[in-house]
Amino acid sequence: MNKITLYNTLGKEKQIFTPITPNKVGMYHCGPTVYDYPHIGNLRSYVFADTLRRVFEFNGYEVNQVINITDIGHLSSDADEGEDKMTKAILREGKPMTLISMREIADHYYSAFRDAQKDLNIISATTYPFASDHIKEDIEMINTLLAKDVAYKTSRGIYFDTSKKDDYGKLGQAEGDESRIGEDSEKRNYKDFAIWKFDERLGYETPFGKGFPGWHIECSAMSSKYLGDSFDIHTGGIDHIPVHHNNEIAQSECAHDGAPLANYWMHNAFLIFDGGKMAKSSGTFVTIDTLKEKGINPLAYRYWLLTARYSTAISFSYEALEDAGRAYGKLIDSVTAILRKVKTTMSAHADTDTTDESNGDTRLESESEISKNYRNNLLNFINDDLDTPKAIALLWSLLKEIEMGDEEKIKLIESFDKVLGLKILEKAVEQKKKEESLEEDLPEEVRELIEAREKARQEKDWGEADLLRIKINELGYKVEDTGADSKPRISRV
Repeated sequence: MNKITLYNTLGKEKQIFTPITPNKVGMYHCGPTVYDYPHIGNLRSYVFADTLRRVFEFNGYEVNQVINITDIGHLSSDADEGEDKMTKAILREGKPMTLISMREIADHYYSAFRDAQKDLNIISATTYPFASDHIKEDIEMINTLLAKDVAYKTSRGIYFDTSKKDDYGKLGQAEGDESRIGEDSEKRNYKDFAIWKFDERLGYETPFGKGFPGWHIECSAMSSKYLGDSFDIHTGGIDHIPVHHNNEIAQSECAHDGAPLANYWMHNAFLIFDGGKMAKSSGTFVTIDTLKEKGINPLAYRYWLLTARYSTAISFSYEALEDAGRAYGKLIDSVTAILRKVKTTMSAHADTDTTDESNGDTRLESESEISKNYRNNLLNFINDDLDTPKAIALLWSLLKEIEMGDEEKIKLIESFDKVLGLKILEKAVEQKKKEESLEEDLPEEVRELIEAREKARQEKDWGEADLLRIKINELGYKVEDTGADSKPRISRV
């Protein structure tokens, strides 16, 4: 296997990745709390997780990817204070206060989350476990923690005793952390957190009282069920580090006799909106549908995210997304121009494809040295803690490369897109087919004007060519010179 280095929050450095099981990767990603539509800040975490998965699969790993769905137990403070977010959604939508209503809301917003993932070309995870389907696993883990005397009961719930974990908080703490839990005179330590919250109105019956699991215990129980007591990689936003992820580590490691929950912890930075992170609580969040309504392709948003490191905060603006949209469109145009010259789609290469088992990459049987250099550079960039900005810059260099055949370029572009997930070839093939269909249906008058314009251009009569372009435009068609080949692109005005 190729060497992959990842920045590990646990250790605060880049480390060479070594899997627990050779050639396999188990990954757990903190999923959405499905009480509202996902905003594009939330979705940055899943573009990051998807890119991570694509990098491993490009390198030939088999990936078991779990994205949990929180549909119960997540309090509004992200710690132990405030109202349950799903309960807030029930009240907001005027539904009866029942577990059935809670699941109906969860199913609706889970569907919206999955639609957003499709819009962003995010590969489906192996498993999407719902928290409310794993109460049995929560109870088992809580009983284990009680039996080990690292948890205790108060009038409000069952709490984890952080003093019993010497390295509690080893991922890092936020400034002002002392105020995050709130005052509770029954707690032994201010950092102690709830693993079960009592609620006589609504909840689940257990041996220790009716109520809900804590948000943190849900993730520990589900990750253990689907990935084992220890697994390779756990990801989430940087806001999860001081509370949620530290709490997961503490309760999981105590329940599993000190076995590490995950060997690598990776966190994406915020999407900055009006000076702070984008959040549903502000009521001003932007969704994928918002982008669509403004004419912004969701894949342009993905492209924009990939032009920055996942660990770097980026500031949202519609101007930035519009610029990204233009760049993405130019990318598709450039690949479409190459396809026009190749005069085939990728299916025509089927008999000459081979697969390099070491990285899951496809290529032509005969590959030039310059093509190999591009392929190696791509691998080096993405394997260096997912350096997608350099990979995108390399892709643009490839499109301008004059020392490489077009078929080789197409195969390389396919390799780039296995990691970037921008549907580059798919969109270029669609565009080429539309252009060909349009050309077949051109009125004879327009066809003659286009031919006359091409003759004027060949004779370098630019004034005449421009006049003919205007006449073509007046008839409802637009002619564009791609610069990539001599044939112009025709579209409707």
